[in-house]
Amino acid sequence: MSESTIQPKKKVGFKKGLKQWKEVLPFLILGLIGTGVFVIFPLFKGIVMSFQDYSIMPGAESPWVGLENYLKAFEEEQFRYAVRNTLLNTIVTVPINWFLGLFFAVLINLNFIKFKITFRTLYYVPIITSWIVVSFLFRYLFASGDGGLVNYLLYTQLGVIDEPINWLGNQWTAMLVIWSLHIWKTVGWALVIYLAALQGIPKSLYEAAEIDGANAIQLFRHITIPMVTPISIFVIIQLVMGAFNIFPQVYFVTGGGPMHQTEVLQSMIYTQAFENFNFGYSSALGVMMGIAVFLLTWSQQKKIGKQKFY
Repeated sequence: MSESTIQPKKKVGFKKGLKQWKEVLPFLILGLIGTGVFVIFPLFKGIVMSFQDYSIMPGAESPWVGLENYLKAFEEEQFRYAVRNTLLNTIVTVPINWFLGLFFAVLINLNFIKFKITFRTLYYVPIITSWIVVSFLFRYLFASGDGGLVNYLLYTQLGVIDEPINWLGNQWTAMLVIWSLHIWKTVGWALVIYLAALQGIPKSLYEAAEIDGANAIQLFRHITIPMVTPISIFVIIQLVMGAFNIFPQVYFVTGGGPMHQTEVLQSMIYTQAFENFNFGYSSALGVMMGIAVFLLTWSQQKKIGKQKFY
């Protein structure tokens, strides 16, 4: 094919694409403007602020400090607590959320289980419930002394413990409360996703396997697991991102206490910005967290593209 026949086709394709953009641009313009104003500009502004000793006072100078805010983070014990607690929340809650979501979805999807919509609704109610409401609910459940419901049951009624536990006054028991709240609040999302995936598996696969003599465990291992593997990867990535986004359960339950030992990255970012007014330092923390989440998500998505599921 000669070059003269290729050029007109390129021009026609370019003109056609330009015409299509002109047709859809009026419908996209508001979204593009909103993205630029509320996403792209704050993103670049935050990156610039992370290299400054930023002041919000009108007319005040914001001197350039370079990497000082980043170096300061690695010198602070509070930052190490925040990183540790964020990673621990991910390590603890993600596997449990994944397992419970898949387990309850398989249970509800069984043929002899009735009222499937009712169960699905009950599990999903915590998702749509306000974080503030459930946080104060857990503060009541795990209140110190025998006034909290958990201590009342364990100490007064059952006598399992010798004295009431100060759940929110100790680092690890407070973290246990935070993890429990996070799992209870988010497990319904994984359940609904898995339930939709299970209902999309052709029943003919199970029927053919049963004819060949497969039992329930073999059906689950050789049909259910492979068929929901792509959904599992999506669910795990979303659960990891949600585990990094752990702010309300810390802020409303413990406030980062005791002695900042339950602080996580997001609560530390909020505290430094809006309580200590260290906006430059807070921006540096936000940039580092954003890079970590991006690298983690990007690496997982890169692996997904190379895998064969069936």
